[in-house]
Amino acid sequence: MIKALVFDFDGLIVDTEMSSYQTWQEIYAEHDCQLPFSTWAICIGGSPQLFDPCEYLEQQIGRPVLREEIRLRRRQQHIRMVEAQPVLPGVEDYILSAKRLGLKIGVASSSRHEWVDIHLTRLGLIDYFDSIKCFDDVKRTKPDPELYLAVLDALGVHGQQAIALEDSPNGVIAAQQAGIFCVAVPNPVTSQLSLLHADLCLSSLTEVSLEQLLAKVRGTVKHEHIH
Repeated sequence: MIKALVFDFDGLIVDTEMSSYQTWQEIYAEHDCQLPFSTWAICIGGSPQLFDPCEYLEQQIGRPVLREEIRLRRRQQHIRMVEAQPVLPGVEDYILSAKRLGLKIGVASSSRHEWVDIHLTRLGLIDYFDSIKCFDDVKRTKPDPELYLAVLDALGVHGQQAIALEDSPNGVIAAQQAGIFCVAVPNPVTSQLSLLHADLCLSSLTEVSLEQLLAKVRGTVKHEHIH
């Protein structure tokens, strides 16, 4: 029986990933070089340690750059862009439906609490969540399952009793490694990546209602058990 719904944050609740890539592209353009999407994609949905844009920039131009100055300027621009972003389609309906159905709701994000909490507050969503686990709460972030295991523990449920909503390959791997049925919901950035390993793929959370999703999950799990 499904008792909990766990959301990723970046790219699932709010589209932060397009602006994240765009702001780094602008930095690279200032240095007359490019940041290929295939290179950037390594870190989507995972730890910042998976890829260092400043280090890669230095490799491309053959000289050191003022890393902290670049990171600060890029982050300020990213914040300005994300502050204008609304909640993604279907998210609020899923949250309200989950509450109505008595499901517990959590967030598992590779970003820091400061980033996640400020935007959930801005969107008026933070009080709906029973647990929010972020980069600050664990030693290893996605694709490691530690974030999801921490959320499961906080919610008091097992992996088989939860559904994860993710938008990236790193997130899907993390959720599945924690024993959670994972639904991939790609955004314009992650739609360019392979999410075929997810248990179920939706084009948007508006594609099916939460009630319909729960029925799909029950049918899938039952089918796998029979076979």
